[in-house]
Amino acid sequence: MRKLTFGMNVSLDGYVAAPGDDLGWGVPSGEWFQWWSDRVAATGTALYGRRLWEAMSSHWPTADQQPDVTPAQAEYARRWRDMPKVVFSSTTRPVDWNTRLVTGDAVTEITRLRAEEGGVMDIGGATLAAAAMRGGLIDEYVLVTHPVLVGGGKPFFTALDNWVNLALVETRTFPGGVLLTRYETRR
Repeated sequence: MRKLTFGMNVSLDGYVAAPGDDLGWGVPSGEWFQWWSDRVAATGTALYGRRLWEAMSSHWPTADQQPDVTPAQAEYARRWRDMPKVVFSSTTRPVDWNTRLVTGDAVTEITRLRAEEGGVMDIGGATLAAAAMRGGLIDEYVLVTHPVLVGGGKPFFTALDNWVNLALVETRTFPGGVLLTRYETRR
Protein backbone atom coordinates (compact mmCIF):
# COMPACT_ATOMS: atom_id res chain seq x y z
CA MET A 1 0.00 0.00 0.00
CA ARG A 2 1.28 3.44 -0.91
CA LYS A 3 1.77 6.12 1.73
CA LEU A 4 -0.29 9.32 1.44
CA THR A 5 1.10 12.54 2.88
CA PHE A 6 -0.49 15.97 3.20
CA GLY A 7 2.01 18.77 3.35
CA MET A 8 1.68 22.51 2.84
CA ASN A 9 2.94 25.84 4.06
CA VAL A 10 0.74 27.01 6.93
CA SER A 11 0.42 30.20 8.94
CA LEU A 12 0.87 29.99 12.70
CA ASP A 13 -2.92 30.36 13.07
CA GLY A 14 -3.51 27.34 10.82
CA TYR A 15 -4.24 28.67 7.33
CA VAL A 16 -2.74 27.58 4.00
CA ALA A 17 -4.05 30.72 2.30
CA ALA A 18 -5.11 34.08 3.69
CA PRO A 19 -8.43 35.64 2.64
CA GLY A 20 -8.63 36.05 -1.14
CA ASP A 21 -6.32 33.02 -1.58
CA ASP A 22 -3.36 35.28 -0.72
CA LEU A 23 -0.15 33.25 -0.41
CA GLY A 24 2.18 36.24 -0.11
CA TRP A 25 3.10 35.45 3.49
CA GLY A 26 4.86 32.20 2.44
CA VAL A 27 7.71 33.63 0.36
CA PRO A 28 10.33 30.87 0.12
CA SER A 29 13.83 31.09 1.55
CA GLY A 30 16.64 29.10 0.01
CA GLU A 31 16.89 26.33 2.59
CA TRP A 32 13.22 25.45 2.94
CA PHE A 33 12.61 25.91 -0.79
CA GLN A 34 15.31 23.27 -1.35
CA TRP A 35 13.55 21.04 1.19
CA TRP A 36 10.30 21.30 -0.83
CA SER A 37 12.20 20.64 -4.07
CA ASP A 38 13.80 17.51 -2.63
CA ARG A 39 10.36 16.42 -1.45
CA VAL A 40 8.98 16.80 -4.98
CA ALA A 41 11.88 14.72 -6.30
CA ALA A 42 10.97 11.92 -3.84
CA THR A 43 7.22 12.00 -4.58
CA GLY A 44 5.83 9.12 -6.62
CA THR A 45 2.58 10.92 -7.49
CA ALA A 46 1.21 14.33 -6.52
CA LEU A 47 -2.54 14.76 -6.03
CA TYR A 48 -3.90 18.28 -6.58
CA GLY A 49 -7.20 20.00 -6.04
CA ARG A 50 -8.32 22.49 -8.67
CA ARG A 51 -7.19 25.73 -7.02
CA LEU A 52 -3.71 24.53 -6.12
CA TRP A 53 -3.34 22.98 -9.58
CA GLU A 54 -4.25 26.27 -11.22
CA ALA A 55 -1.70 28.13 -9.07
CA MET A 56 1.08 25.62 -9.68
CA SER A 57 0.41 25.11 -13.40
CA SER A 58 0.30 28.84 -14.06
CA HIS A 59 3.93 29.20 -12.96
CA TRP A 60 6.06 26.05 -12.75
CA PRO A 61 5.83 24.60 -16.28
CA THR A 62 7.96 27.44 -17.68
CA ALA A 63 9.60 28.83 -14.54
CA ASP A 64 13.01 27.51 -15.58
CA GLN A 65 12.84 29.59 -18.77
CA GLN A 66 12.44 32.93 -16.99
CA PRO A 67 15.42 35.31 -17.18
CA ASP A 68 15.74 35.79 -13.40
CA VAL A 69 15.34 32.11 -12.43
CA THR A 70 17.67 30.76 -9.76
CA PRO A 71 19.28 27.33 -10.14
CA ALA A 72 17.06 26.02 -7.30
CA GLN A 73 13.91 27.30 -9.02
CA ALA A 74 14.98 25.76 -12.34
CA GLU A 75 15.60 22.44 -10.62
CA TYR A 76 12.18 22.58 -8.91
CA ALA A 77 10.46 23.39 -12.21
CA ARG A 78 12.05 20.38 -13.91
CA ARG A 79 11.21 18.10 -11.00
CA TRP A 80 7.62 19.39 -10.90
CA ARG A 81 7.09 18.81 -14.64
CA ASP A 82 8.53 15.28 -14.45
CA MET A 83 6.56 14.20 -11.36
CA PRO A 84 3.36 12.24 -12.14
CA LYS A 85 0.34 14.30 -11.10
CA VAL A 86 -3.39 13.73 -10.72
CA VAL A 87 -5.79 16.68 -10.66
CA PHE A 88 -9.22 16.27 -9.10
CA SER A 89 -11.70 18.69 -10.66
CA SER A 90 -15.00 18.73 -12.48
CA THR A 91 -14.27 22.09 -14.12
CA THR A 92 -10.55 22.21 -15.00
CA ARG A 93 -9.57 21.26 -18.54
CA PRO A 94 -7.10 20.48 -20.00
CA VAL A 95 -4.19 19.25 -17.88
CA ASP A 96 -0.64 18.74 -19.08
CA TRP A 97 2.90 18.21 -17.80
CA ASN A 98 2.69 14.52 -16.88
CA THR A 99 -0.79 14.98 -15.39
CA ARG A 100 -4.13 13.24 -15.66
CA LEU A 101 -7.55 14.57 -14.71
CA VAL A 102 -10.05 12.81 -12.43
CA THR A 103 -13.61 14.13 -12.45
CA GLY A 104 -15.17 11.42 -10.28
CA ASP A 105 -15.21 10.83 -6.53
CA ALA A 106 -11.85 11.81 -5.03
CA VAL A 107 -11.98 9.46 -2.03
CA THR A 108 -12.71 6.46 -4.26
CA GLU A 109 -9.86 7.30 -6.62
CA ILE A 110 -7.36 8.06 -3.82
CA THR A 111 -8.28 4.76 -2.16
CA ARG A 112 -7.63 2.98 -5.46
CA LEU A 113 -4.29 4.78 -5.95
CA ARG A 114 -3.16 3.95 -2.39
CA ALA A 115 -3.74 0.25 -3.09
CA GLU A 116 -1.39 0.31 -6.10
CA GLU A 117 2.35 -0.26 -6.03
CA GLY A 118 4.49 2.84 -6.26
CA GLY A 119 6.14 5.63 -4.38
CA VAL A 120 4.76 8.02 -1.81
CA MET A 121 1.77 10.11 -2.87
CA ASP A 122 1.59 13.72 -1.75
CA ILE A 123 -1.79 15.45 -1.60
CA GLY A 124 -1.93 19.22 -2.02
CA GLY A 125 -4.82 21.57 -1.65
CA ALA A 126 -6.81 21.95 1.53
CA THR A 127 -10.20 21.08 0.04
CA LEU A 128 -8.98 17.85 -1.55
CA ALA A 129 -6.99 16.96 1.56
CA ALA A 130 -10.09 17.55 3.70
CA ALA A 131 -11.93 14.80 1.81
CA ALA A 132 -8.98 12.44 2.27
CA MET A 133 -8.76 13.39 5.98
CA ARG A 134 -12.44 12.66 6.56
CA GLY A 135 -11.95 9.37 4.68
CA GLY A 136 -9.09 8.36 6.99
CA LEU A 137 -6.65 8.13 4.09
CA ILE A 138 -3.78 10.39 5.17
CA ASP A 139 -0.77 8.61 6.64
CA GLU A 140 1.40 11.65 7.35
CA TYR A 141 0.85 15.37 7.94
CA VAL A 142 3.66 17.79 7.08
CA LEU A 143 3.29 21.37 8.26
CA VAL A 144 5.79 24.04 7.26
CA THR A 145 4.65 26.69 9.72
CA HIS A 146 5.47 30.35 9.08
CA PRO A 147 5.64 32.92 11.89
CA VAL A 148 2.69 34.94 10.67
CA LEU A 149 -0.95 35.28 11.73
CA VAL A 150 -3.25 35.84 8.76
CA GLY A 151 -6.53 35.88 10.68
CA GLY A 152 -8.60 33.76 8.33
CA GLY A 153 -8.70 32.09 4.95
CA LYS A 154 -8.38 28.43 3.95
CA PRO A 155 -7.57 26.22 6.97
CA PHE A 156 -5.02 23.40 6.85
CA PHE A 157 -7.26 21.08 8.88
CA THR A 158 -10.92 20.33 8.29
CA ALA A 159 -13.66 19.55 10.80
CA LEU A 160 -13.61 15.84 11.61
CA ASP A 161 -16.15 13.42 13.04
CA ASN A 162 -13.47 11.45 14.93
CA TRP A 163 -10.11 12.14 16.50
CA VAL A 164 -6.97 11.32 14.56
CA ASN A 165 -4.09 10.36 16.83
CA LEU A 166 -0.68 11.38 15.55
CA ALA A 167 2.95 10.66 16.41
CA LEU A 168 5.62 13.34 15.93
CA VAL A 169 8.38 12.02 13.64
CA GLU A 170 10.40 15.14 12.77
CA THR A 171 10.92 18.77 13.63
CA ARG A 172 13.28 21.17 11.90
CA THR A 173 13.75 24.91 12.05
CA PHE A 174 14.51 26.90 8.90
CA PRO A 175 15.81 30.49 8.68
CA GLY A 176 13.26 33.17 9.46
CA GLY A 177 11.57 31.09 12.16
CA VAL A 178 9.88 28.67 9.73
CA LEU A 179 9.22 25.37 11.49
CA LEU A 180 8.78 21.97 9.87
CA THR A 181 6.77 19.38 11.81
CA ARG A 182 5.92 15.92 10.50
CA TYR A 183 3.35 13.66 12.14
CA GLU A 184 2.40 10.08 11.26
CA THR A 185 -1.14 8.86 11.75
CA ARG A 186 -1.33 6.23 14.49
CA ARG A 187 -3.69 3.51 13.36
